[in-house]
Amino acid sequence: MVSSQDSLSNYFTLANDLALPREDRLQYTQKAYDIVTNDENDSLNRVNFFKVANRYYNLNNWKNFRKTVKIVLNKSVEAKDTLSMTKSYTYLGEYYDSQGVSDTAFLFYYKAEKIYEKLGSKLNLAKVLINKATLQFKAGDFLGCEKSVFNVLRIIKSEKKVNSIYYDAYNLLGITYGEIEEFDNALAYHNKALSVIDDNVIPIEFQSRATSYNNIGFLYLNAKKYALAKSYFQKGLEEEKLSIQKPYVFALLLDNLAYAKFKLNESTGLPDLFYRSLKLKDSLKFTNGVFINKIHLSEYFASKKDTVNALKYSNEALMLAKSMNVSRDVLVALKQLSIIEPKKAAVYNREYIHINEELQNAERRMGEKFSRIEYETDVIKGENSDLTIQNRNLVYTFSFMAILGLLTYIIKDQKTKNRVLLYKQQQQKANEDIYNLMISQQNTIETNRVEEKRRVAQELHDGVLGRMFGVRMNLDGLNGFQDEVAVSQRSGYLSELKNIEQDIREISHDLNREKSELINNFVAIVDNLFEEQRKTYPSKLISNIDSTIKWELLVNSVKINLYRIMQESLQNINKYANANTIKIELKKKDNNLSLIISDNGIGFNATVKKKGIGIQNMLSRTKECHGEFHIKSKKGEGTIITIIIPIEQKQIPT
Repeated sequence: MVSSQDSLSNYFTLANDLALPREDRLQYTQKAYDIVTNDENDSLNRVNFFKVANRYYNLNNWKNFRKTVKIVLNKSVEAKDTLSMTKSYTYLGEYYDSQGVSDTAFLFYYKAEKIYEKLGSKLNLAKVLINKATLQFKAGDFLGCEKSVFNVLRIIKSEKKVNSIYYDAYNLLGITYGEIEEFDNALAYHNKALSVIDDNVIPIEFQSRATSYNNIGFLYLNAKKYALAKSYFQKGLEEEKLSIQKPYVFALLLDNLAYAKFKLNESTGLPDLFYRSLKLKDSLKFTNGVFINKIHLSEYFASKKDTVNALKYSNEALMLAKSMNVSRDVLVALKQLSIIEPKKAAVYNREYIHINEELQNAERRMGEKFSRIEYETDVIKGENSDLTIQNRNLVYTFSFMAILGLLTYIIKDQKTKNRVLLYKQQQQKANEDIYNLMISQQNTIETNRVEEKRRVAQELHDGVLGRMFGVRMNLDGLNGFQDEVAVSQRSGYLSELKNIEQDIREISHDLNREKSELINNFVAIVDNLFEEQRKTYPSKLISNIDSTIKWELLVNSVKINLYRIMQESLQNINKYANANTIKIELKKKDNNLSLIISDNGIGFNATVKKKGIGIQNMLSRTKECHGEFHIKSKKGEGTIITIIIPIEQKQIPT
């Protein structure tokens, strides 16, 4: 069985396989993204998100690149992962750079620069400064670019195996010096870039040699040394797997080789080389390369006196430059158009001068803007640092006050709890006294009742039975008369007297055998409550008290609370329920006592009414008995209250 991690590794590999079609590589990248998205936010997960972002970057899929970077940035902030957060800033800088939003890109690069500087991460700092310098170059801030690159070289001078950074630095310096027409310096740094290429350090897939050959050839092209330029372009095209590993460099070399051959008046392969390059650039969405290609084609057709095609490609180049908002390219296109159409040269030149002035002002403003971003970011960081110190002091102050307040609260709370405990103890004792008084009163009544029964029994036994016994004896004495009538009458009387005697004895014995069941009997008190309910209200009350319950095992406080709960429930039912039938059951289940009170009344919304005083009282009494309180009710369906109380109670210490 293949694990998700195995699949992920496979998707990453396939997404970077340049031999596969772009659509397939994009599909594998999306599959990797789907797996990573469902993983837990840990360090490995964030690393995998960066890998996904890199694949989108290689595919020029900027929308998904930005989305992925935003996700990993949020995850890094959540995990307080400073390194991943800073890397996300770098990636966002690259995104906004690709979209031509220079100031936002610069801001993210500068944020990353300051964090890496603080962390002492020299290699990462150098890479960010290279990106920042490249941005300055694109904005026309050549002095700022040069300064940033030399700063990189100072940072990495003692580092080992940093050939790739040296290469990027030297290459950028060569391009910068070429732009400001310092040919010798430009050539020197391009050759330095070539010299630091080490296939063991810089992957062959980067095609660094082909890139440098193209840059040196382009330098010779601008210097009008077309033969030398052509030789370097050809050397670049000879690099293995170039068209697969770096197709845009391959397209540049094709276009530049065609242009060099055109300048050398060589017609072999022209204009097919131009068309081949243009088609590849178009498929790669390499817009800047497409612009240059169309300018070259315009020049080529102009030299062939093919004004139609020359104008076509010049106008297309101009529209492309304007759509990309690249002023430098607009100037190049206008210059070419003025050459092809001399009659409109004045119009093109006026526009050229206007745009050139705007470009110079924009480049100056951009340089100032970069400086302002650096300054404002530093000011904000300084203010944040001051705020951090102030906040820390405030935290210390508030923490001290909070601890002091907490201690005061704990002391007061403990005193309150002690008072509440004392109150509960006193209340418990008062409840027990009330209950004992009720029991005592009931005992007095029942004792008098039993005493009266005993007296009656004694009177019956000693008085009535004694006299009747005498009558029976006298009648026995008349047995000497033997006439039939007398004998028959005596026998009838004697038999009747014996029956009376037996009945009276039985009554007497039953009265003496009657147990004092109602002495200390909780059931009697509850029965009185039920009897009062039946007499006072029309609703039918059905009660059932389990005879197996040993009430003597329950402490008085539990009996009082049970009584009050039943009393409160009956009052609520009488007031609000409009019930026809009420049912109260007291049952023993295992070691618990169960009280169930139900009615068939109108019911209510239990979630709202639980806050009522009556129900809160019942809930409070149940908690005092360490029991469970449940209430079930719906409108139109009646109400059921279930209370479960343990028979053995934990006593509150006195």
